[in-house]
Amino acid sequence: MKSGILLSTRNPKPETQNPFVWALYVVTDRSLTKGRPLEVVVEAALAGGAKAVQLREKDLSTRDLYELVERLLPIMRERGASLLINDRVDLALALPVDGVHLSRTSLPPAEARALLGPSRLIGVSCHSLEEAIEAEKDGADFIVFGPLFPTPSKAAYGAPVGLARLGEVRRQVRLLILGIGGITASNVASVIAAGADGAAAISAVMSADDPADAASALLRIIHSSPRGGAER
Repeated sequence: MKSGILLSTRNPKPETQNPFVWALYVVTDRSLTKGRPLEVVVEAALAGGAKAVQLREKDLSTRDLYELVERLLPIMRERGASLLINDRVDLALALPVDGVHLSRTSLPPAEARALLGPSRLIGVSCHSLEEAIEAEKDGADFIVFGPLFPTPSKAAYGAPVGLARLGEVRRQVRLLILGIGGITASNVASVIAAGADGAAAISAVMSADDPADAASALLRIIHSSPRGGAER
């Protein structure tokens, strides 16, 4: 189910991973949508060009999350976009989603892979070089690294790691890297210049008055920004 998702000359498993087209990875948060249904905001982000969404709604019950995925999947399929569920390998087994996104408190990537098989995507959140290297060794398809800038949504993870640390990760990890944490249209170019392949955005899209315009603006900057880091 790796639906045209992963690209990089750094790809350590080119025989099992498809070209990457996720310049923008939208991470959901219902508390930031200004009262709008999550489905409406997600659909708008996809209309703006986003091709991947991580459903991250930790407060929902298993049943409510299951039903939300069922409502989102037709929207994702209509746009040719990919849906990953945060943490919930059990729901990824029960539903035709594209994969899971794991954290340091989740099931280890190798165990998730054993359950999900080779066709599902596994993303891992990393906050240090050591975690990024470990995620690569454990078979992750891509990592999300940060927080890069101050942001309330990532305050629990401590002070921002900064762009210099992102550059270190880029030099030592061949996996696809998406920067996260305080991503905005005013700083996303610096994230790409530091070596990220793309960016993960939460409030920049979820809270935008026009999520389609917000996603489109981020994508324009990402695609036009000089790429830094290791030689591609």
